Amino acid sequence: MKMNESAENYLETILVLSEQLPVVRSIDIANEMNFKKSSISVAMKNLRTNGYIKVNDTGFITLTETGKEIAERIYERHEFFRKWLIALGVDEQIASEDACRMEHYMSPDSFKAIKEYITKEMNL
Repeated sequence: MKMNESAENYLETILVLSEQLPVVRSIDIANEMNFKKSSISVAMKNLRTNGYIKVNDTGFITLTETGKEIAERIYERHEFFRKWLIALGVDEQIASEDACRMEHYMSPDSFKAIKEYITKEMNL
């Protein structure tokens, strides 16, 4: 299955919430993303069906190995671009929004090259 931007955002949100909360529930994701719980339920069903998350009997959501790999990759990109844009003088809110757009569409090769160059040149 080709992962789309929306699914990547859900996985990234689950990853971040799992580091902040003892358990992650659909309502936590809805609150974090400012979505209706019904939208989250549909998305969680799709992520579960495709093997990216597990939901236990009490509704606690965890990432599978595959889901965690995707979430960590997207989050790494997000944080890298966000920090870079802030270092360039971009407002933090705008940097975060732009990083969210940039993180999804760049090839792994391009991201690696940019990361290596910027890390070397700017010590990020």
